[in-house]
Amino acid sequence: MAVELIIFVGLQASGKSAFYRARFEATHKHVSKDLLRNNKNRNRRQEQLIADTLRAGNPVVVDNTNPTVEERRPLIVLGREYGARIVGYYFTSEVRSCLKRNQQRTGKARVPDVALYATAKKLVRPSYSEGFDELYGVRIAEDFAFEVLPYTDEAEAREEPGG
Repeated sequence: MAVELIIFVGLQASGKSAFYRARFEATHKHVSKDLLRNNKNRNRRQEQLIADTLRAGNPVVVDNTNPTVEERRPLIVLGREYGARIVGYYFTSEVRSCLKRNQQRTGKARVPDVALYATAKKLVRPSYSEGFDELYGVRIAEDFAFEVLPYTDEAEAREEPGG
């Protein structure tokens, strides 16, 4: 069975880290740029941690906003180099809800509102065409439980085969 590389995609305060703790903490290595704040080249260090984990045959979760295809591409390429199954989780949430949750954070966990707006502006929904083997949509339900559903990219489904 192939090792698993999970890539989270979503706004700050959309529930990504809480979802990791609830679903993957016991089984997957946690890699997040938030944990690399003092590193001069966080992208390079993140890739090194992912590669080391996959090389050892262990599953890994990349817990960042990963808002654009360009930011996800090197992660997917890296996963493929190690024969990993690439799984994406897209955290659907409204900016307003994320702002509200972010205001409840303290210290370095709280991000400036402008950062959340900037991420929302460039956020591109993940697509199977990027190289994901599986995609799921995640949303926070009323009772703060997570609702996870198989992800369908409606725009991709409307495209003609081969083009």
